[in-house]
Amino acid sequence: MAAALALAVAVAALGWVWYDARGRIGATQEELARRLRDIEAESRDARLLARQAQEAVRDSQAKLSILENRLAESQNQMVALEALYQELSRNRDESALAEIEQVLTLAAQQLQLAGNVRGALLALQLAEARLGRADQPQFVPLRKALARDIDRLKALPALDVSGISLRLDGLIAAVDGLPLAFDERAAADANGSRARREGEGTLARLGVELWDELKSLVRIRTLDGPEPPLLAPGQAYFLRENLKLRLLNARLSLLTRDEAGYREDLRVAQAWIARYFDVRAKPTAAAQAQLKQLSQATVSIEPPTLAESLGAVRATKSRRERGG
Repeated sequence: MAAALALAVAVAALGWVWYDARGRIGATQEELARRLRDIEAESRDARLLARQAQEAVRDSQAKLSILENRLAESQNQMVALEALYQELSRNRDESALAEIEQVLTLAAQQLQLAGNVRGALLALQLAEARLGRADQPQFVPLRKALARDIDRLKALPALDVSGISLRLDGLIAAVDGLPLAFDERAAADANGSRARREGEGTLARLGVELWDELKSLVRIRTLDGPEPPLLAPGQAYFLRENLKLRLLNARLSLLTRDEAGYREDLRVAQAWIARYFDVRAKPTAAAQAQLKQLSQATVSIEPPTLAESLGAVRATKSRRERGG
C-alpha cells in the first residue's frame, strides 16, 4: 500500500515535472518564435536600409562621376584657356618688343643724323610707359636701360634745331626784300632833288629839271662815309643768290653739327649784308639782329647713341625666343 502510494506520488510528481517542463518548453518556443519574428523584422528593415543605402551610394557615385567629369572638363578648359592666354600674352609682348625696337631704331637715327633730342626723348618715354603698363619682371632690365638713356638725353643742353632752321628759312625768304645800299643812296638823292624843285617857282623848276637831265649824263656824287659798291642788276641778283646759299649752308651745318662751318657762314652773311645792303633800313637791321642771335647758338652737341636701350631690347627678345 505504501509502495503504491509512493509510486503514485512519484508518478504524479513526474507528471507535474513533465507538464511544467512542457509549459516551459512551449513558453521558450514561443519566446524563440517571437524573437525570430523580431529578428526577421529587424533583418527586413536592415535589408531595406541596406538597399536604400546601396541606392544612395549608387546615386552618390553617379553624381560624383558626373562631377568628376565636369571637373575634368573644367580643368581641360582652364588648361586650354591658360595656354591661349600665354600664347596671346607672348604674342602681345613680342609685338610690343618689336615695336619698341623699331621706334628706338628710328629715334637713334634721327638723333644722330638730325640731332632730334626731343623726338628721341619722347620715343624713350613712350616705350618705358608701355613696359610699365605691362608690369612684368622680365622687362625690368630693359626699363632700367631706358631710364638711363632718358637721363642722358635730359642732361643734354637744349638746342632747338627746328626753331633755328625755321629762322634761317625766314631769313632766306627775306633776302630778296633787303634794299641795297647804293639804291637807297640814289633814291635819297632823287628825293632831295624833287623836294628842291617843289619849293621853287615855275621857271626855276624848269631850270632845275633841265640841269638834272644834263647831270644824269655825267653824275658826280659826294657820299659821307665809305662808298657803297655799285652793282649791276645781274651782280645784285647773284649777290642775293649767294647770300641765300650761305644761309642754306649754315642750315646744313646746323643739321650736321658742324659748328665751325655754321658760324663761318653766318659771319660771311653778316659781312655781306653790312657791305652791300642798307643797314639803316628796318628789314636789314632785323636780319642782322637775327644773324647775330643765331651765331651765338652752340650746335656741336654730341648726343648719345641709344645703344644701351637697343641692346637691352634685343637681349630681351633673344631670351624670350630661347625660352619659347
